[in-house]
Amino acid sequence: MSKTQQPTFTSVLSINPYKETFFVGSSGKLEQVKSISFSKTQYTMSYLNTHDFLTALIGVSKNIPDEDLAFAIENKVYEELALDMAIEYNVQFIESGHQLDEKERYFHVFIVDPLTMDETFETTVDKVKYIDQIVPVPLLLKGLYQRDIVTEVGVHCYIYFQDNDAFFTIYNDQEFVYTKTLKYSIKMMHERFCELYGEQVSFALFMELLSSDGLASENKEYQRDLIKLFGELFLHINDVLTYAKRAFELETIDQIYIGSQIGAIAGLDEYSQTYLGLISKSFDFDYGFNTNGQYVDQVHQLIHLYTMTESEERYECNFSLYPRPPKFMQRASGKLIAISGVALVLAFSYPVAFWSLTFAEEMNKSMLDTEYNEVHSVKTTREATIKLKTVEKNAVTKLVDAEQAELDRQMNTLTKIHDVKVNYPMKAKLTTEFAADLNKYKVKLQKLSYHETEDFKGFTFNMISEKDKDITLLLEYLTSKKTSRFYFILEEIAYDEEKKHYLSEMKAVLK
Repeated sequence: MSKTQQPTFTSVLSINPYKETFFVGSSGKLEQVKSISFSKTQYTMSYLNTHDFLTALIGVSKNIPDEDLAFAIENKVYEELALDMAIEYNVQFIESGHQLDEKERYFHVFIVDPLTMDETFETTVDKVKYIDQIVPVPLLLKGLYQRDIVTEVGVHCYIYFQDNDAFFTIYNDQEFVYTKTLKYSIKMMHERFCELYGEQVSFALFMELLSSDGLASENKEYQRDLIKLFGELFLHINDVLTYAKRAFELETIDQIYIGSQIGAIAGLDEYSQTYLGLISKSFDFDYGFNTNGQYVDQVHQLIHLYTMTESEERYECNFSLYPRPPKFMQRASGKLIAISGVALVLAFSYPVAFWSLTFAEEMNKSMLDTEYNEVHSVKTTREATIKLKTVEKNAVTKLVDAEQAELDRQMNTLTKIHDVKVNYPMKAKLTTEFAADLNKYKVKLQKLSYHETEDFKGFTFNMISEKDKDITLLLEYLTSKKTSRFYFILEEIAYDEEKKHYLSEMKAVLK
């Protein structure tokens, strides 16, 4: 917990809304609790899995002042990501320090549908009433660097498997770069393992298999199918790694940290290092918390680590729609009661109090009217800007579609012209050459055809000869003289008893 929070809150409650697990942290000790309730002295924090939010890298002009930055980014997000204008998405952002540009500043933007928030936290909010902070899970990893748990610099990849999600996150020189949800959560692993094994294995047994034996299971059938499963998993991870390196111009990944919410899976980091060819370690850090020897999900520990980090050293990105109300005297109801009390006292003391109260209310109404007019003006301006941008975007889209259609038409015409000018003369020339070779070795041609498919491009000769030796000599000649452009396939030479001729089919495949 940051220093500014310590005088107010005596403990921190971390919440996993997906499994409904809760840990209370106080004085460096973490303890799991089965049920939760509201407490004024308890700071409450949770997180969002990667499959519950969208993320993008957005650039905006450096000329935009900081006070207008949120509005500019929100407009750019709706425009570039084609979001539904009828939905008021919750948009949070952090600035990126890796994209250097003279004209633009770049921001990592996180977007959440409010309906997703309500569905995810409905049960939790019923119990605790308020959630002070909700952070995207990849941003919690910043605390590993700020608290010197990970001290190395370079490009680090974090892979963490949970029941209903698996996140893939990259930090470069201790700054966030990229995150993505992987399709293999632990539940997805279980379903795929049952498919490979051919029988339904209980989820509890599968979890026990991962946590106890991992990839070194003594059951050979289990081990065989687990290796197949993780082969598919790491093929997917390798594809994501390849995309991330190309998209963010990363020359290499210096280190991978891989783990799961059930703890270390035996052999997983070694398998990762062997398959990906990158240094891999277990995603299982010593945070310095007293857990009484109990394994605590890494995300819970990262949440408590986050609250211990000063606000200027961490990523401030709060999706919470459930803040606790301000102190009583700072609320509208508290102010109203206070004013009413003072007015009552003055009413009994001085008759002029009634006039004063009326005047105060009129002043308050005037201030509210002024504020409303300003807000309404800003709203109207923003709505007009959005409509204008939408019209411009639709017009540009139509122009692009028309230009693309014209380009496709011209490309098709050029392709046909090329085919007529190049392919047809080439086929005729090659046919003439092969005809001369056939005549040279006294081999006659029954049928000649040319085919182009995905697997085959070339000629098929159906030949007839009085001697099988003539066909053999022809093949020897062709394989010695024309192998730079073709390779030849001749599977058999058949003899026609009735016609007293030798028949054969030869294919000349273009290389």
